[in-house]
Amino acid sequence: EKFDDNVKRGIYLHRSIDAFTDSHPVVQQSKSRLREKYRHYAGVIVDVFYDHFLAVHWQKYHKTPLEEYAAKTYGIVTAHHDILPARVQEFFPYMVRGNWLYNYSRVEGIARALTGMSRRTPFESKMDEAPNELIQYYDEFASEFESFFPDLQRSVSNF
Repeated sequence: EKFDDNVKRGIYLHRSIDAFTDSHPVVQQSKSRLREKYRHYAGVIVDVFYDHFLAVHWQKYHKTPLEEYAAKTYGIVTAHHDILPARVQEFFPYMVRGNWLYNYSRVEGIARALTGMSRRTPFESKMDEAPNELIQYYDEFASEFESFFPDLQRSVSNF
């Protein structure tokens, strides 16, 4: 109730994307490759891997260059700093400083993000080791992302 209609719509869209992603069979296939080692963190890792492939192929999905889009996004989020959850307020400056959205296009950027997440988990997650699986199964994850993402786009277009 504390958010305006546009922010509420964004929250509902994000929840819709999460629900669609979590139940998609291709995403399940990606998670299954990681589940034995990473358990319930497999879904988080796959989300980050898919962020990598979105960043790598950004020009295929959006007309604005990724670096420019990331800077604009950081500006919008900064302008709404007061309504961000406390945890987001804490890590957002690091996200901007490290230009995470742009650097997700590099495996090193993914490694940095997963290492940071690993440090913040209350249990041993081994997420800092996950870039090894990204490298080992790069083509498989890339193919799964390419299969999944058009379905997500169709789902979002109906939102």
